[in-house]
Amino acid sequence: MFMSKLAATLALANVVYGHSRMFSVWVNDVDQGDGRSLYIRSPPTNSPIKDISNATIVCNVDGDQAVAQFVTAAAGDKLSFEWYHNTRNDDIIALSHKGPILTYIAAFTDGDGSEPIWSKIDEEGLANGTWAVDNLIANGGKKDFTLPSTLAAGKYLIRQEIIALHEADVSYEVNPARGAQFFPSCVQFEVTGSGSAVPDQDFDFQTGYTYSDPGILFDLYSGNVTSYDIPGPEVWTAEGGSASTTVATSTSQGTSTTPAVTTTASITTAAAGTTTAAMTAAASTTAVTSTPVATTLVTSRRDCSSITNTA
Repeated sequence: MFMSKLAATLALANVVYGHSRMFSVWVNDVDQGDGRSLYIRSPPTNSPIKDISNATIVCNVDGDQAVAQFVTAAAGDKLSFEWYHNTRNDDIIALSHKGPILTYIAAFTDGDGSEPIWSKIDEEGLANGTWAVDNLIANGGKKDFTLPSTLAAGKYLIRQEIIALHEADVSYEVNPARGAQFFPSCVQFEVTGSGSAVPDQDFDFQTGYTYSDPGILFDLYSGNVTSYDIPGPEVWTAEGGSASTTVATSTSQGTSTTPAVTTTASITTAAAGTTTAAMTAAASTTAVTSTPVATTLVTSRRDCSSITNTA
């Protein structure tokens, strides 16, 4: 009886401390403010997605709901996506939830993104015994990456995901109580610049990810883990010149407009029914560096098999 109560207590602790979702975006180290349900397509909870055949694997629950605003950034800018657990600047995600962080981009759509439209622009897995999640926590919840400098101007969705591997030794397909845990989040962006590179990897998450992928079916506790195969395609090369190119964006509304472009990092409001965007102005910003916060690594296994929702 005591052991069963202990197990239940530990499972509840994981409900409280395990999971994460996105709070805000920083452009060249400038905070764009709380973006939840404003420029981030925020899920209602921080629970993970485990069924890769479901459209929610792309932009999470409610990922098919376009939001009102866009973050404006220039091609080549430094971006930081800030994650949190329950409140900003808290524990971010459990240290036991080790795994990679991957970032993808696609031309803007007001749908759920469950199409072959995605290209990978950043990935971080395991390096010298340190996981991307370890670095995320040490950096106060922020994952830094750089927009390709050759990226064509236009409206985009940028999708970042954490993949927690603490239960990935068995696939969700075999045991739905376990399996890799995905925490995807999609952010609406308006990119300025004179580049001509248009994302063209045409990756589809529902068919491109499989339960047998070595980066999705992975035993975190198999011993001295020294290597990890990151799932998905290679990072997109973003080849392109400096000729002015715009990105066509699609919606289900059937009207068309050309939004105005600002020349500094800012939030812009989207008009309903946008189908195309022509952005040609360039933005100029200055990046600075931030100092990570030290943290203590935890390597013990935590079982979240009973989790269906979190506070």
